[in-house]
Amino acid sequence: MKIQKLQAREILDSRGNPTIAVRAVAENGFNAEAMVPSGASTGVHEAHELRDGDKNRYGGTGVLTACKNVEELIFSAVKDLDIMNQRAIDEAMILLDGTENKSKLGANAILAVSLAVARLAAQVQGVELYESIRRGFRFSASEYRLPYPMMNIINGGVHADSGLDIQEFMIVPQQQQLSERVRAGAEIFHALKDILKKQKQVVSVGDEGGFAPHLRSNEAALEAIVEAVTQAGYTLGQDVCIAFDAAASEFFRDGQYAFDGKMLTAQELIAVYDAWIEKYAIISIEDGLAEDDWDGWQMLTKQLGGRIRLVGDDLFVTNVKRLQQGIDRGVANAILIKVNQIGTLTETIDAIQLAQQYKYTVIISHRSGETEDTTIADLAVAVNAEYIKTGSLSRSERVAKYNRLMAIEHYVA
Repeated sequence: MKIQKLQAREILDSRGNPTIAVRAVAENGFNAEAMVPSGASTGVHEAHELRDGDKNRYGGTGVLTACKNVEELIFSAVKDLDIMNQRAIDEAMILLDGTENKSKLGANAILAVSLAVARLAAQVQGVELYESIRRGFRFSASEYRLPYPMMNIINGGVHADSGLDIQEFMIVPQQQQLSERVRAGAEIFHALKDILKKQKQVVSVGDEGGFAPHLRSNEAALEAIVEAVTQAGYTLGQDVCIAFDAAASEFFRDGQYAFDGKMLTAQELIAVYDAWIEKYAIISIEDGLAEDDWDGWQMLTKQLGGRIRLVGDDLFVTNVKRLQQGIDRGVANAILIKVNQIGTLTETIDAIQLAQQYKYTVIISHRSGETEDTTIADLAVAVNAEYIKTGSLSRSERVAKYNRLMAIEHYVA
C-alpha cells in the first residue's frame, strides 16, 4: 500500500513556537498525523531544524518552508514506496536531503513524515503503534516492559530562570507497576509544591512542568526533593531514587565548568557528583560533562560508571557514529534517545539497537518544546527501554505521555 497524500501544517509547541505536523494518507483512506517537538538545550551535533528566517512571522521561527518541502519534494520521493517499509521511506528522505545534518529539507520536515508513516502503518495493520514498531523493526522480545519514568520536578539551566546550573532534577519512582510510579511521582510533586510555598518560593513551572525555585545552590534542590519524598510518605533509595541532567555543555567555559559560582575542572566537578551519589540516592547523571570533553567523560566513566548510569545526550545525539565513538572510547553506559536529534524513526531505532548490543541503558526522551503527540511513549514500550523522560507531573503535553503509558499498561497487563 502506498501513500496517497502528505499534508503538512504549521502548529505550535508547548512554548508557543512554531513546529510542524504532518498527516499521511493511505490509498485506502486511512490517515495518521504526527507532530514533532523542538529542543532548547540542543547539542551542536544535532540534526538541523529548518526555520523560515522571515522576521515578520514568529520572529523568523516559522516552518512554512519545511511544510512545503513535505508536500512537494518529500512526497514525490516517497509516494511510490510501501507504507510498511519504514526503512525504505526514511532512507529515501535521507538520500533526497543529501546533507549530514538534514539541513536541506529540515530534520523537522523529515521526522514529521517518518513518524506519520509509522502511525499510518499501525492503522493499516489494525494494531497499536508500539506493536507495529516492534514488528516492523524485528525486536525479538516476546513481552512488553513498561519504562521507569524519570520525572523532572525542578527545572534549571536553560529550561528556567531559577539560576540553578543543573538543568533537570528528577525523581525515579521504583514501584513495580507503571501506574504506581506515576502516582508516586504526582504525590511527591505536590509535596514539593507545599514545601516550596512554605519557603516563600514561586511555584510556577518551567518548560518541562517542574518548579523553578530560586534556591541558594544546586545541592539545595536535592535537599528539597529529599524532603518532598519523605513528606509524601516514601523512602529515598527504596521507593524513589534521584537522577539529574547537568547539561554541562551549557556551563562549560574555556575548558572549565562554571558551577555554583566557581570555576571547576572536570575532575573537581566529578568529585562533587561523587559526594552526592550516596547522600541523595542518585542513580543516573545525564550529560555530566560537556559534549566534546571526551577526556573528561573517560574520567567520569572510570570513576562513577560502575555505580550509576552515566547518560550521553548532547554527547551522543541519537547518532550511531557518535555512540560508536563513545563505545570505542569506553565512555558513558547509557544513551538518551530523542527522535528529533537524528530526524527519522529508522535512525533512532538503529541507535537504540546499537546501544542494546553493547549493554548501554536506553532512555527515551521528550524535548522541552513538546506537543500533545505521544509517539515516544509507544516507542519506549516497543523497544523495551529501561527509562523514559517526559517531564514533570503537570502541563498537558507532559502528562499526555504518562496517560498513554498507563493506557498501554492496561492493554498489555
